[in-house]
Order: sequence, then structure tokens, then C-alpha cells
Amino acid sequence: MPKVQYDSHQLDDLVLQMMETELGGEQVYRAALACAVNPDLKKEWEEYLEETLTHQNVVRSLCDALGLDPEQQSPTRRVVRHIGESLVKAIELARQGGNPQAAQLVACECVVHAETKDHANWELLGKVAQAATGDVGQALKAAHQAVEKDEDHHLYHTKGWCRELAIEALGMPAVLPPPEEVKNVESAIGASRAEQQRESML
Repeated sequence: MPKVQYDSHQLDDLVLQMMETELGGEQVYRAALACAVNPDLKKEWEEYLEETLTHQNVVRSLCDALGLDPEQQSPTRRVVRHIGESLVKAIELARQGGNPQAAQLVACECVVHAETKDHANWELLGKVAQAATGDVGQALKAAHQAVEKDEDHHLYHTKGWCRELAIEALGMPAVLPPPEEVKNVESAIGASRAEQQRESML
């Protein structure tokens, strides 16, 4: 099987996007926490915020390994920052609406948006890590291994929270904490199975 090649300039750009995504994620979680009404959700987001701060350090170390300035800007990084700032503004707008439950749901939706990008970043990095060799390959593999499980957890659990809070807002029976949380899912397959079992958990 021929060796898989990758574009090193595109990898640098991805890592800079990752740096911005983790920085923006911190701000999204801080804004979301101000809207958290459900104590279990608040505890969850506090943990995710702490993990996001750790992820920032992992990406900074990755920048060092690749010879990148973690503050370096790029057109794509500016887009990531714009989206992150927009999510924070959306949460603040919802908070001003005077309905705490509605604001909590909007915050949850914004966290899902942020974590979808974050999860995709790390998934892509994992693909490059499989192809890369030498010191770069080792650095990519170590970073991916340190963060991948957290990112799965953040995305699939928050999607579960979002779904159940929306169901509750519609006046229907909800599973809170969501099945994804109860069953501690860490994969797309696990999340799908947990969602299929929600009716039996009502």
C-alpha cells in the first residue's frame, strides 16, 4: 500500500484553526455557564470548560512541535474566531430575553455548534497523525490521543442534552440527564444506541 501524503501547509492551517477553536470554546462555555439552570448540566459544562483549557495547552505544545506561533493569524482562523464570537453573542442575546429555560437551550445549541467544529478538527488531525512520520507524527499522535475521548464526550453528551431540553420545552417527557450522559457514551454508535433507548428511560 503506497504511503499517504498530506499537505504540510494545510496541516499548519488546521492547527491554527484548532487553536482558535479551543480559545473560542472557552468563551462559549463561560457564556453558556451563565445560562445553565439544570445543576447536572452546569456541572457537566464546568468539567468541559476545564478540559477545554487543557486542550488549549495541548494545541500550544503542538504549535511548538510544528514550529508555529500559536498567535499566528490566517484567513481561516479569522473565520473561526468570527463564528465563536457570534455564538457568544447569540447566548448573550438569549440571556437578555428574560426566559432562563429558553436561554439555557440556546446556550446548549451554541455549545453543540462549537463542539461540532472542535470534534471535526481533532478527527482531521487524527487522519494526518496516521499518515505522518518522525517527530511530527509522534507529536500529532500524542496530541490526538490526549484529547480525542474528551471531544467525543463533549459533542455526543451535549447533543443529548440539547435534544432532551428541547423536548422538555415542547412540554413532552424528557430524559434528564440524557441517555448519553447516563450511559457515558464516547462514540457516534454509542450515542445512537443511547438515543434509541430513551423511550425505556422515561
